[in-house]
Amino acid sequence: MITIKVGGVPEHFNYPWHVAIEEKKFEALGIKVEWIDFYGGTGELSEALKNHEIDIALMLTEGVIKKITEGNQFKILQNYIASPLIWGIHVAADSKFKKIEDLENTTAAISRYGSGSHLLAYINAKNQGWNTERLDFEVVNDLSGAIKALPENDAQYFMWEHFTTKPLVDDGTFRRVGDCPSPWPCFVIASTDNFVTQNSASIKKILQVLNQITIGFKKTENLTRILAQRYDQKEKDISLWLEKTEWDQKQIKKETIEETQNQLFDLNLIERKLSFEKFVVNFK
Repeated sequence: MITIKVGGVPEHFNYPWHVAIEEKKFEALGIKVEWIDFYGGTGELSEALKNHEIDIALMLTEGVIKKITEGNQFKILQNYIASPLIWGIHVAADSKFKKIEDLENTTAAISRYGSGSHLLAYINAKNQGWNTERLDFEVVNDLSGAIKALPENDAQYFMWEHFTTKPLVDDGTFRRVGDCPSPWPCFVIASTDNFVTQNSASIKKILQVLNQITIGFKKTENLTRILAQRYDQKEKDISLWLEKTEWDQKQIKKETIEETQNQLFDLNLIERKLSFEKFVVNFK
């Protein structure tokens, strides 16, 4: 039985993977899937994928596109979440900053350079009309790092997925001053050129199992309660998140690749733009 290591953030988006693993749906096809949580997000995931610590990664669209333009031998296997990610913009509970516009010329906490928290800070700055060349960052590695950095004023704001951070807003750790939706579908499933070449049959089986789950995922009985308990959320928040979230079973659209590249290029976050074919796997 082949073992394939899959990495992703420990968030509710990835629950379908855990369903497949726990119900042994991959094993029924001769594949053992090992799930590994990455609390540092897409920046940490891309390093693990590059270093062969994992074989498949659930990554933010903008993050993997940036990595591919930089020469990393990654490929998008398919789209995963078709809806935007809602990035909450957080400050320390006792911060003097009350609105998004108050944060101009302050320091953003980010998990890593090239991560979603880094790249979306530019999108937010663009939306606000700020000078993006003046953005300043403090690397905090993950959510726990931000919990420490904001009260100590090492950074003044932190962008992370709205519903993941909701408990921290509710308990007074953070205060949310606004949201910034990503301008594109948020998560893709990615791997490396070499792994795809050697394991395309197994990858297709994995995607088939996963897509069978996600296509009817929202109809799962007691789903709101299950997710709320598993991810320590309130049912009303999970219900709202489910309303805003759509899973996908197809390859990412050419238009999405072009739009993401155009915005990253205009913000000087990538140095070149590549053709659609450079980003995606075309399974025969």
